[in-house]
Amino acid sequence: MSLHPREALFAGETPPRRLPAVDHYCGVEKLMRKSLALQAARGPVFDVTLDCEDGAAVGAEQQHVQLVSELLASGDNRHGRVGVRVHPVDHPAFPMELAALAAAPVAPAYLMLPKIDSAAQLQRGAEAVRAVFAHPPPLQALIETHGGLRDVESIAAHPDLESLSFGLMDFVSAHHGAIPRQAMSLDGQFSHPLVVRAKLAISAAAHGHGKVPSHCVVTELKDSRRLQKAAERAWRELGYTRMWSIHPDQIEPILEAFAPSTAEVDEAIEILSNAQQAQWAPIRHRDQLHDRASYRFFWTLLERAEGLGQVLPAEVRQRFFSTT
Repeated sequence: MSLHPREALFAGETPPRRLPAVDHYCGVEKLMRKSLALQAARGPVFDVTLDCEDGAAVGAEQQHVQLVSELLASGDNRHGRVGVRVHPVDHPAFPMELAALAAAPVAPAYLMLPKIDSAAQLQRGAEAVRAVFAHPPPLQALIETHGGLRDVESIAAHPDLESLSFGLMDFVSAHHGAIPRQAMSLDGQFSHPLVVRAKLAISAAAHGHGKVPSHCVVTELKDSRRLQKAAERAWRELGYTRMWSIHPDQIEPILEAFAPSTAEVDEAIEILSNAQQAQWAPIRHRDQLHDRASYRFFWTLLERAEGLGQVLPAEVRQRFFSTT
């Protein structure tokens, strides 16, 4: 029997992390409940991150994290893909939030640590999480400062980390006017050299350490075609495999943007099927040579399509994605 692609193509390697392509943020109770209900109905093709940092009113941090703890245990959290963004590691509310979430009936799928300014700060945060959680959830880090960008390789290497995100607004603001406001716009963030440099550094560091790079917010809420185009650029030009959403209407356009085309999926199926029949030896396909190097690419593409819920032929699902 021919080996499965994961066995034949990645033997001895630690596979990179796989996460849903959309990370949907919400912090207001009404929107948190709406987002959880949407995920329950749509399935685990996107994550929901309940926001304690920007979602909580000043002075009401404890009440807010208690609400978040209750929502984690709600019936709409049926797929286990709900995480929480806490306050920064050095914020007074950080230890209180960790204690509350560790005591919650249902643990978060991950914790987002914002404004990570150094590898040492991430280490302090990771140690604090390990100290209060019986089973510490994976960590995600938000890079939005000069210090975080300087240490991005060391941050990405941390064993507790599964994803790196870019914080566009704070990063631009940290330049005190040296980067114009346009760089925070939908188009400007893909053209200003300092912003593009930061995005590329984060994406490269994440991939280099087997972590998931997550692209920043796009504030365009009405024009779904422009949003989808931005998401396509984040993936196809900058290497991001995940992206933030801040409104339910952004979820589907981002999912569509991150999905391989029908032609790409069909080509991947043909090549992988022929390669498996050849016991993963080199093959000739449409007058091009393919071997294990290109097989890895096409397998990753097919896994992405499956993870995004794209329709695949029953025979392909049985051959490559059946758990039986």
